[in-house]
Amino acid sequence: MTKYKKHERQEILLTKINEDPFLTDEKLADLFNVSIQTIRLDRLELGIPELRERIKNVATEEVDKIKSLSLQEVIGEIIDIDLNVQALSLFIIEEGHVFERNKIARGHFLFAQANSLCVAVINKPLALTKSAEIEFIRQAKLHDKVISKAVVNEMDNNKAAITVESKVDGRLIFKGRFVMYYSNEGDEIG
Repeated sequence: MTKYKKHERQEILLTKINEDPFLTDEKLADLFNVSIQTIRLDRLELGIPELRERIKNVATEEVDKIKSLSLQEVIGEIIDIDLNVQALSLFIIEEGHVFERNKIARGHFLFAQANSLCVAVINKPLALTKSAEIEFIRQAKLHDKVISKAVVNEMDNNKAAITVESKVDGRLIFKGRFVMYYSNEGDEIG
């Protein structure tokens, strides 16, 4: 493995984080074959915040425009959204999200991340799930970082068709096709 001088490592580190703001200190340490502490010191010198701060910084101002639910109701963190077009969220699998015995994520959390992302992407005060066709491709485990992308395929007659793909380290773990009903507050659901 190539051993970099400090300034070379820091230049590459900056490029890597700009390309993928979700890289953990652990992955960066492995990439450069240095200690996690060295990566933290490099980040500090370069003014690069820790992972959670980087995630918050990636989110656009559009997040404040979500009408259908509050950010506290979204499962995971919205990291990018273009209302009525597409949205991205990050969900980090923690102890309370896994089966105790094997540390595999419970499926309803992965579904909830995808479903709440579908609700959030609709630019109306009321958005409800009408139907969902989902498939679990492979398991997610404790500490996995699940990135979900929802894409609005069509919106017509108060219904939206949305596809969602969830990935861990670029590998597909979940996919779904959701049909969402949407309207303004007080409108009759039908």
